[in-house]
Amino acid sequence: MKNLPTVSVIIPCRNEENYIVQNINSILNQDYNGKIEVLVVDGMSTDKTRSLVNEFGNPAVKLIDNPHQFTPHAMNIGVDNSEGDFFVILGGHSYLDKQFIARNVTVLLSDSSIGCSGGQIQNIYENEEGEVISKAMASKFGVGNATFRVGGKPGFVDTVAFGMYRKEVHYEINKFDETLVRNQDDDYNFKLTKAGYKVFFDPEIISHYYVRGSYSKLYKQYFQYGYWKVYVNKKHKTVTSLRQLFPFFFVSSILGGILLSFLFALFTYLVSFVVIAYLFFALYFGKKSGKSFSEGMKIAFVFSILHTSYGLGYLKGIVQFVLLQKQPSDRSKKLTRN
Repeated sequence: MKNLPTVSVIIPCRNEENYIVQNINSILNQDYNGKIEVLVVDGMSTDKTRSLVNEFGNPAVKLIDNPHQFTPHAMNIGVDNSEGDFFVILGGHSYLDKQFIARNVTVLLSDSSIGCSGGQIQNIYENEEGEVISKAMASKFGVGNATFRVGGKPGFVDTVAFGMYRKEVHYEINKFDETLVRNQDDDYNFKLTKAGYKVFFDPEIISHYYVRGSYSKLYKQYFQYGYWKVYVNKKHKTVTSLRQLFPFFFVSSILGGILLSFLFALFTYLVSFVVIAYLFFALYFGKKSGKSFSEGMKIAFVFSILHTSYGLGYLKGIVQFVLLQKQPSDRSKKLTRN
């Protein structure tokens, strides 16, 4: 194809010395005949990230400062400084298949109503806990019908990870919301679809993502997801996706049942039924995802982390943002990989 669009890949990062070289190389080695630029928007890293980026000595690779050190600021800084017709926001702990950009461009060029295209994440792990987490996050029981995690047929969806966007749409929908430390991509895709554009999922578009390597970091990550999701919902005055409600209902039914059991004995049996039923399904799907019964039990444990942390975060968000009308706490803005 002649006159292929220029694609800008924007990498918001901070202290990514172990991953940034692989990340950038996967972009520079794309099977794409159009122009590609890489913008590393760095949150003032204190490790070797900045020097490693500069060592590429490639005019297509640019290092830009993000003094705010928050992800949505980096996203907007990257787009504002980009030359591309299309852009991709890529996490620092990720890398791309060689056909990633070409396939995304093909989708966007096929239909002007598609404002975002994306594909499936393949999880990568670096230790035993990470392997268990990876398998849990690839299960529908763990993450619901999120096609970018569990796969699916090509078609329109509500959101994707590491999507490719049309640059002109970015300004039409008023950029990334810089008040959102988490869930800014969900918010962005919701604004995009509200403006009349579509999000398209193609399972042949592949990216790779290093999952959290510890249960405690995973808990913090998904607690923040649930917490910030309420903030996004309040902003738009609607529930942006139904799958987010299931962890909240699960946690609320257990906590509410425990409180009511002090007044009505019946609720003791109802709570017990809910917990036993949950454990049964968690173990069943854990065994399906694992290579042994013991690993299946570990995966079931990760299911419980995903669901309870997200549910508790969502519950806290309702209390803080809806009932108390407060703003996000400073603690909720801390990175969960540290």
